[in-house]
Amino acid sequence: MGNETLNRRERLRAETAREIRTIALKLMGEGGPDAISLRAIAREMGMTAGAIYGYYATRDDLVTTLIGEVYTDLVDTVEAARDARPADDAAGRLLAWAEALRTWALANPQGFRLIYGDAVPGYRPPEGGPGALARGRACDGLVGLIADAWPHARAAHRHDRHQWSDFGEELGARVRAEHPGLPPAAIALALRAWGRMHGLLALELYGHLSPVAADPGALYRDEMLDLAGSLGLEPPAA
Repeated sequence: MGNETLNRRERLRAETAREIRTIALKLMGEGGPDAISLRAIAREMGMTAGAIYGYYATRDDLVTTLIGEVYTDLVDTVEAARDARPADDAAGRLLAWAEALRTWALANPQGFRLIYGDAVPGYRPPEGGPGALARGRACDGLVGLIADAWPHARAAHRHDRHQWSDFGEELGARVRAEHPGLPPAAIALALRAWGRMHGLLALELYGHLSPVAADPGALYRDEMLDLAGSLGLEPPAA
């Protein structure tokens, strides 16, 4: 009975912690990043402020956990979509990553805003936290997509003048270890591809496309096909 009681308490605690995070994202969606506060969440849940501090000692602890959880879920999603395509299908893997990003973002708009949009006032992320680890995975994944495309893309980007010093030292070290021979121009290309994936998507999620475009998804798809073409890749048939 002792172990059963302990396990039940652990499950209840985990469920309450998940509910706290869900309500934090809900409050952010309704009132922006300023709306995330432990006291507001406690009121929403019918808890005392003291009780909720037993789960997260500070608002920043909650935000750090949220960012790590949301970012990790996103990266898990896009990596799974990429890996569902054959390893030698560079175009298909790139497009699968991009489409999975959009699908995830539309299903999790508050999460997208938290990690890519609205900064939480006063929040300082810890070094090496779960959000930073997930961000590193995302960046490495994008570089990997460009590395797959580089045999086709390098001729079109042979005049790039980027140096390793143009990028973060840690990122550069990882790229050189994972992709020996890949030039720093490929990192620049990966970051530009990231910008193209996020540009139209951010406009859509913040409500700027709906007044002027009947099918934002078609615009996004065309942009990603153009991205693949700019890398010298032959997109798969529709």
